[in-house]
Amino acid sequence: MSKLNGKIAVITGGSSGIGFATARRFVDEGAYVFITGRRMSELEKARDAIGRDVSIIRSDVANLDELDAVFAQVKAEKGVIDIVVANAGFVEQSPIEAATPEHFDRTFGINVRGVFFTVQKALPLMTRGGSIVLVASGLHLKGFPAHSTYSASKAAVRSLSRTLAAELKDRGIRVNTLSPGAVDTPIIESQFETQEEADGARTAYAQITPLGRLGRPEEMAAAALFLASDESSFSTGTDLIADGGITQL
Repeated sequence: MSKLNGKIAVITGGSSGIGFATARRFVDEGAYVFITGRRMSELEKARDAIGRDVSIIRSDVANLDELDAVFAQVKAEKGVIDIVVANAGFVEQSPIEAATPEHFDRTFGINVRGVFFTVQKALPLMTRGGSIVLVASGLHLKGFPAHSTYSASKAAVRSLSRTLAAELKDRGIRVNTLSPGAVDTPIIESQFETQEEADGARTAYAQITPLGRLGRPEEMAAAALFLASDESSFSTGTDLIADGGITQL
């Protein structure tokens, strides 16, 4: 039996990488999925690749009016939400000396403010309980140079999952965090100016991962499925670390 039969899910940042893999896995498991993202062309590619039981909504999680529009469309089409995966994120490396207020605000605006208000605005539609998965990062446990704002933003996401789990438990809503390690997604390219630099980063990330390789988006989707489904029915406020051992060994 499929694990998400009849469930309605919203996945932010769902057009590529972990978000896309999660959307496709959820549909395979019987869910109807709404995916959001900032680029309509990428959303259309994702919709065509998934092929069924998916709606796309262009939205920037840092824009609260656009978030309102997301959940208005979900309400109009389905009327209820069972699963939220707050996956949209932003990373830009910067040593502290070079960091600007704009860099700080953009990082926290997407990674923290966007996550917080995604959850807040989804709650009126979570009328039959459900599961919320906040995608953080294993870097909330580490001190990697040039990642101060990113790591701090993901530590905030981890903190939110604890507080929201306590606050929403009486409504039958579980809240957990998924903390990936280095995963082979297009976000790596976004951090570097050339493909050669991105490939070098992939090699370096694999070398510091005890399992000796980068993670695959499909592996993160499997972890998200566990947290979203009744397979994790006795888990709330937890942090599922899927990082090949970087933070644990």
